[in-house]
Amino acid sequence: MGKKNANLSVIDQGMFIEGTLSCKGELLIRGTVKGELTGELITIDKGGLVDANVNAESITIGGVFKGSMEINNRLAILSTGTCEGDVKCNDLVVEPGGVLNGRVTHIRPKEIPVEKKMLPKFKK
Repeated sequence: MGKKNANLSVIDQGMFIEGTLSCKGELLIRGTVKGELTGELITIDKGGLVDANVNAESITIGGVFKGSMEINNRLAILSTGTCEGDVKCNDLVVEPGGVLNGRVTHIRPKEIPVEKKMLPKFKK
């Protein structure tokens, strides 16, 4: 069986969403989102605007972000991106030209529970 494709959702230019938004897979934002946003892989494209509280696995900012975010893995701010607000993330990358204005706190990734495996018993 082949590799399962991830979901891709797009909020395109001219779209405005206000409220609570939750998505699985990848989310590409070219429009405007205000409110609460929860997702896995989020990209704010150049021209996109997010003014929200965000919880995600990873986020890439090429547009404008305002608000607060908790990112379990990686936050990347591209050369065209602006990030303003409170940021909690594990890894942070800011390209030359990218703007980061706010408070940044390092967090460790949330651990996924691992089943305890029984080790074989050896006779002495």
